[in-house]
Amino acid sequence: MTIPNMRGKFIAGSILILAAIGAGAYFSLHVLWSLILFGPLIFMGVYDMIQTKHALRKNFPLLGRMRYFLEAIRPGIYQYFIESDLNGRPFNRRNRSLVYQRAKQVKETVPFGTQVDVYAEGFEWMVHSAYPYDSAKINQDPRVRVGGKDCKHPYDLSVYNISAMSYGSLSANAVMAMNNGAKKGGFAHNTGEGGVSPYHKQGGDLIWQVGTGYFGCRAKDGGFDEDRYVKTVGHESIKMIELKLSQGAKPGKGGILPAIKNTKEIAGIRGVEPHKPAYSPSYHKAFQGPEGLMRFIKKLRDLSGGKPVGFKLCIGSELEFYNMCKAMVDTGIKPDFITIDGGEGGTGAAPVEFSDSLGMPLRDGLSYAVDTLRGFDLKRDIAVIAAGRVTSAFDIVKALSMGADACYSARAMMMAVGCIQALECHSNKCPTGVATQDKKLMKGLDVTDKSDRVYYFHKRTVKTFVEMLAAAGLDDMRKLNRSHVFRRISMSDVQRYDQLYPVIPVGCLKDQENIPEIFKKHMLEALD
Repeated sequence: MTIPNMRGKFIAGSILILAAIGAGAYFSLHVLWSLILFGPLIFMGVYDMIQTKHALRKNFPLLGRMRYFLEAIRPGIYQYFIESDLNGRPFNRRNRSLVYQRAKQVKETVPFGTQVDVYAEGFEWMVHSAYPYDSAKINQDPRVRVGGKDCKHPYDLSVYNISAMSYGSLSANAVMAMNNGAKKGGFAHNTGEGGVSPYHKQGGDLIWQVGTGYFGCRAKDGGFDEDRYVKTVGHESIKMIELKLSQGAKPGKGGILPAIKNTKEIAGIRGVEPHKPAYSPSYHKAFQGPEGLMRFIKKLRDLSGGKPVGFKLCIGSELEFYNMCKAMVDTGIKPDFITIDGGEGGTGAAPVEFSDSLGMPLRDGLSYAVDTLRGFDLKRDIAVIAAGRVTSAFDIVKALSMGADACYSARAMMMAVGCIQALECHSNKCPTGVATQDKKLMKGLDVTDKSDRVYYFHKRTVKTFVEMLAAAGLDDMRKLNRSHVFRRISMSDVQRYDQLYPVIPVGCLKDQENIPEIFKKHMLEALD
């Protein structure tokens, strides 16, 4: 073989080898990218086939995962693309928008008339007068004085206040924003049962809630510690003390702060171990029975130096509340206020059965509580606060017409600081930083901006409430009564609240001869 032929074959062979190497490299590169792109999917598919917990994923690898993905995004899809302005739950778009518009000081009027079906069963409206009052002549900051004869430091409570939400369930930034908003607006901020944190102490007036866990006044055995109570209650921002018996969202069940939210700081405030679920029992260890409750209220008032003390409950057994009022008469000890929470109240976490199927709704519980207090001639000495989805001025009107003196709001105040009803309160993944302890999420909530929003939401809601009073021809919120609100029962039947919830005579329950029929069963049961 000649040299040129050998050289030609060498060159040809080299070209083939280089071509093979190039093709291999090209193929390998594509294989590498394929593995990067499809490897995780292959891994998940294989895992789905061998796992045993989910039949859907085992039978349909990868495709079965779509069900869980769609389920996860369903609330957002429904809220933003499917629900109408009026059918969202627990708060519809109309109510959420009202809060946001007032908080942000943007236009809150609506065009083209109401979207509500005014002939639907359950539609309610307020009586207006042909001779409305000049709203400018009405007190623009209506308040009620809380404090009976045994109270040395009565408090003038705003008609609308921040309901019980603890630091732990809410972030530090959310708590600070609410308290700063309360300071600017001169209304009260309930601490919730998690104790008084440094974030509550921004200068706003506080209502310290003492729950069954006694956080902030907790002994080592989980009971009530007098010394810790005295040390906490002496803070100048604490204007009232609220003893929590139950809450509307989960009456008869204690609270729980998930371990993921129970940071070292929160555990120190509550007096519990960090990074473990913080439970509060469903019952109080410090007292038993209605007379024990009254004596404990007196103890709390005395230890506080005479600040107003009351209790909060969602009514379950009517007889139990009847016996509480009877104990007030028998012992001569009266709370300064009573908070009535409705079964429609909210919480960060509760079993569905408790949220949906326990607890008397606000109107029913409120009317019964007010009537029982009137029947024992106690109402004039005890302020009643209503809580349970009180979002608008008309909600305040309805509560006060039933006999309440003031109102709380929790979820509306959460929306004022940025809550978008993402329904992630229990997961520590609240996207707006309101109900989370995740600092990366919390940093998105600007305290200064959101405190202004809380202030403006309160201010504009109360202003509208005053304007509604004027429209009804009233110059004082104390003149509201059950005759001022109508409710449609059916297409042809409309009744006023005083027909649906008849008012009983003052003092009638103290006279056995004149006890209304509806209360006779309670009297007989109480005598058994």
